[in-house]
Amino acid sequence: MDLLRVELRRPTIGPVAFPFYYGWVNLAIAALAMVSTLPGRTQGLGLITEPLLTDLQIDRVLFARINLWATLIGSLFCLGVGRMIDRFGSRVVLTVVVTALAIVVLLMSGAQELASLALLITLTRGLGQSALSVISITMVGQWFVRRLSSAMGVYTIVLSIGFMLAFPIVGATAINYGWRTAWTGIGLVLLFGLAPLGWLLVRRTPEACGLSLDGERAVENSAVNDSTGYTLLQALSTPAFWIFGLASSVYGLTASGIGLFNESILAERGFDASTYHRTLVISALTALFGNFLGGWLASKWSMNRLMALAMTLLAASLSALPHVKTQAHVVAYAFVMGLAGGFVIVIFFSFWSRAFGRAHLGKIQGAAQALTVLASAIGPLLLAECVTRTGSYTAMFYTLAAIVAALGLGAWFVTVPHPPATTALAGFDEVQS
Repeated sequence: MDLLRVELRRPTIGPVAFPFYYGWVNLAIAALAMVSTLPGRTQGLGLITEPLLTDLQIDRVLFARINLWATLIGSLFCLGVGRMIDRFGSRVVLTVVVTALAIVVLLMSGAQELASLALLITLTRGLGQSALSVISITMVGQWFVRRLSSAMGVYTIVLSIGFMLAFPIVGATAINYGWRTAWTGIGLVLLFGLAPLGWLLVRRTPEACGLSLDGERAVENSAVNDSTGYTLLQALSTPAFWIFGLASSVYGLTASGIGLFNESILAERGFDASTYHRTLVISALTALFGNFLGGWLASKWSMNRLMALAMTLLAASLSALPHVKTQAHVVAYAFVMGLAGGFVIVIFFSFWSRAFGRAHLGKIQGAAQALTVLASAIGPLLLAECVTRTGSYTAMFYTLAAIVAALGLGAWFVTVPHPPATTALAGFDEVQS
C-alpha cells in the first residue's frame, strides 16, 4: 500500500518517471501559453501600435474601432474553447490553438491592406487573448484544487517573469528592426516552440492519467472530484460571478486602454517612448510582487477582501494618472497599477474553480474570460473617443476610478459560494474568512 501511494505521487507519464506531481509540468506549460497570448493582447499590440499606424497610414480612432470589433468578435472564442476543453481535453485544444495562432501572426506580419489587417487582428484576439487564455487558466484548475492558491501563485510568478522578458524584447525588436520582424519572430516561436511542447507534455487531468488530484492520496481527495460543481447557468445566477467578473473586466478595460495608447498618454504628460517601455517593465516587476503578495494574502484573507484591496489600488492609480509630471510620478503610478494587476490576476485565476468547482470549469472560465475580453475591447475605444472629443484622457480616468471604487465596495460585501459536496474546500474558505 505504501508503494502504491508513492507511485500516485510520482507518476510515470509516457517513458519518463517524474519525481514530483505532474501537475507542475502542466502548470509550467500553462504559464508559457499565457505569455504566448501576447500578440493577441492589447499590451502586446500596443508595442507595435505607433509604427503600425505610421506604416499603414491608419487613423487612431479607426484603429481603435477595428480593435473594438476584433475583440468583440474574438470574445466568442472564449465560449467555444471552453466547451472544446471539457470535451476533448487541454492537450489537443492547446496544440491546435497555438498552431493556428502562430500561422495568423506570421500572416499578420506581412499584411499590407486595412481589410486583411482587421481580419488578422480579429483572429489574434480570438485565438490568443480569448481561446489561449481560457486554455491556460483551465489547465491549472484541472490539476489543482486543495493547493490551488499555491499553484496559482507559482503560475502568476512564471507568467509575470515571461511577460517581463517578452515586453522589452518585442518592443526593442519593433523599434530597431520594425514591427513586422517582431511579429515574425513571435509566430516562429509559437509554431516551433510552444506547439510541440504542448503536444508532448500536456495531459488532460490527473484522473485521466490514473493519478490523484493535487498529488495526494485518493482518500484525501474524496470530497473533491470532477462530478461536483456548479453548472454554467447556476454560476451565472450568483451575484459573486458578476461582481468578481465585472471587477476583473474593468481592470482589463483599464489595462487594455492604457496599454494600447500608453505611449500617447505619457506623451500628453511630456514623456517620450522610452519612458513608455520602462513603465511596462516596472508594471511587470510590481505585478510579480503583487502575485507573491496576492498569493500569500489569498491563503490568509477571503477573496472579497483581496478584490476590494485590488480595486482600491486601481482606483487610486487612475485618479493619480492625470497628475503625473515627473519620472518619479511615472514610477509610482506604474508600481501601484502593477500591484493592483498582480492581485487581480491571482484572484481571477483561482476564484472560479474555488467558488464553482471543476465539473464545468471550462465553460464557466470561458464565460468569465468573455467578460474580460469584451471589456478590453471597449477600453481603447473609450480612451480614443475621449481624447478626440476633449483633447485629453483625463475625464475617462476619473470616470473609471469611480466605477472601480464602486466594484471594490461590492466585492467586499458579496457572498462567495462553495461548490456542492466540497466540504474540505468550504472549510478552507471559512478559515480564510
